Amino acid sequence: MDPFPKEGESAAGGEPSRGAAPSSGVVVQVREKKGPLRAAIPYMPFPVAVICLFLNTFVPGLGTFVSAFTVLCGARTDLPDRHMCCVFWLNIAAALIQILTAIVMVGWIMSIFWGMDMVILASKYS
Repeated sequence: MDPFPKEGESAAGGEPSRGAAPSSGVVVQVREKKGPLRAAIPYMPFPVAVICLFLNTFVPGLGTFVSAFTVLCGARTDLPDRHMCCVFWLNIAAALIQILTAIVMVGWIMSIFWGMDMVILASKYS
């Protein structure tokens, strides 16, 4: 017999302990905090987002580069307090990061996930 009871067992006989405290009924809300680059991903129409995902999959950063121009065409982002040109340049910066780090596969993976985020945002948008 184990000298120390396992979690959820009493010391006598290895049975589950009785009298455990019931759940307190606390509701927890989780909200994702996005950095400025992730918040700059534009809400695009679904077909455009799928094209950007396709481009990002085969040429890292190209879909992100294309999505930057949708900001200039009026696509909204999660950065309402920033000027349109600032959000455009944030997307261009994200595309450059993806292109430059694609050599070590980090940018390619980031590019694919970026495209998936575009599609997810587009599905919420429609």
